[in-house]
Amino acid sequence: MKNNYITREGWDNLEQELKFLWREERPKVTQAVSEAAALGDRSENAEYIYDKKRLREIDRRIRFLSKRLEVLKIVDPDPRQEGRVYFGALVKLQDENGGIKVFRLVGPDEFSPAKKWISIISPVARELLGKQIDDEVTVNTPNGIITYWILEINYQGIEL
Repeated sequence: MKNNYITREGWDNLEQELKFLWREERPKVTQAVSEAAALGDRSENAEYIYDKKRLREIDRRIRFLSKRLEVLKIVDPDPRQEGRVYFGALVKLQDENGGIKVFRLVGPDEFSPAKKWISIISPVARELLGKQIDDEVTVNTPNGIITYWILEINYQGIEL
């Protein structure tokens, strides 16, 4: 079931992507396909071939997003979660070397290494679930075992 959880922000992003693809991107590419087809021989028409491929990719993504949004469950923070790590939490950690890391636990559809958003089903997130400030968390990674201490848990934002 955790695979179907998503934050409200993640839901909004997927919904915006779907609307953009359907209302803006697809009509542009459909028009480009029509114009390229009007030029004649389609078998050697690079623009036509490229635009048809792009249209198939857009249609595939639209189908995926439409089906995925039907099964996703938006999880909003609950005041009872305060003080423990659960879905949607921003968690500030310190490693054994004194390094600081901040992660947000999100659904698999919205994880982003650039934003430091990790999937709720990742090894680090699974170890963090239910923990409190000052708890020690040991994670087995491909590079070895890493120990973290939880410094801060927040559902609104963490100051770095």
